[in-house]
Amino acid sequence: MTEHGRIVVGVDGSEPSKCAMRWALEQAKLTGATVRAISAWEFPAFYSWEGGPMPPDDFEDSARQCLDDTVGEFRQATPEVTIERVLVHGHAAQALIDASTEADLLVVGSRGHGSFYGALLGSVSQRSALHSKCPVVIVRR
Repeated sequence: MTEHGRIVVGVDGSEPSKCAMRWALEQAKLTGATVRAISAWEFPAFYSWEGGPMPPDDFEDSARQCLDDTVGEFRQATPEVTIERVLVHGHAAQALIDASTEADLLVVGSRGHGSFYGALLGSVSQRSALHSKCPVVIVRR
């Protein structure tokens, strides 16, 4: 762990994850923490060994590009914050839970559904909140 702490943030290119990234970077500016941006990827359930709509390497490459694009979007606005990029093969919630063991704070976006359903959390944010080894911030739009 860094001397000033580590903030882990889940990144998937969505607007809620960008809100989480923005929040994490602002918190890191206040505390001097390092931000570890984590993006996870998996083969879709419909993918088979005979092939699918994309070659296997494309799933990983797409996730890496999404992570790089999201970090790049915020890099110039927060040059004083160290941002680490981590790409994980696996389920997003489990990747974040695993990373929470070395974090002071976990930040995730909420994909609320609006109206009554807006009170519900997405599966990744809910699972992260229940099983994280550190405090969790769920950022709503």
